[in-house]
Amino acid sequence: MNIIWLGHGSFRIEIGDQVLLIDPWINGNPMLPEGQGDAAVKGATHILITHGHFDHTADVVEISKTTGAPVSAVYELGKHLHGLGAIEGHAFGKGGTITLGDVTATLVPASHSSSIDVDGRGVYMGAECGFILKGEGKVIYLSGDTDIMADMEWIGDLYKPDIGILSAGGYFTMDMAGAAYAAKRYFNFSTVIPCHYRTFPLLEQSADVLKDGLPGVSVTEPEVLQAITL
Repeated sequence: MNIIWLGHGSFRIEIGDQVLLIDPWINGNPMLPEGQGDAAVKGATHILITHGHFDHTADVVEISKTTGAPVSAVYELGKHLHGLGAIEGHAFGKGGTITLGDVTATLVPASHSSSIDVDGRGVYMGAECGFILKGEGKVIYLSGDTDIMADMEWIGDLYKPDIGILSAGGYFTMDMAGAAYAAKRYFNFSTVIPCHYRTFPLLEQSADVLKDGLPGVSVTEPEVLQAITL
């Protein structure tokens, strides 16, 4: 399995027979080197979207058309993106599980917000979400943009993820201290990968607080387009 950060909250995950793009933000992403967009999305088999904000959806329709990868998201957001021309995947609900070849993806709650600008105004796009991915004998919890929430207790207990990809930059999501608290209280991760940080000055720039708060856990700070192989 290769987990490849594209910067901010965007990932390319090569798992089983799938190449999954999570919230792929290419154009305007300050972390992604210019000219690397095609390489970042090449060979994608499916696109998973956590919520509607521009830094998670702005390029989705174009990437779907270019790669042929279907798009799946919570019902309202999925229907909206499919209506804009994204290849139709699944428009499903929290607790729902879809099968993507050798991988399953389950929608789980997050605590954030979700909207898309339509004609200059924000339009509600259904509930913000995270994902549980299962494949290659591993379970990944992708938190999506979220604060700490009580739902993490049952998510950890039911799915028992060993890998956590956690939004931890603060301001828009929980910060590094919050992510460390959540990981320690609600989960038993062997590996934690922070994201949604370093993109802008108002976000946290280091994961040192997360590392210090999780002794015994492998906290891996990702580097853009460099695979973390697990």
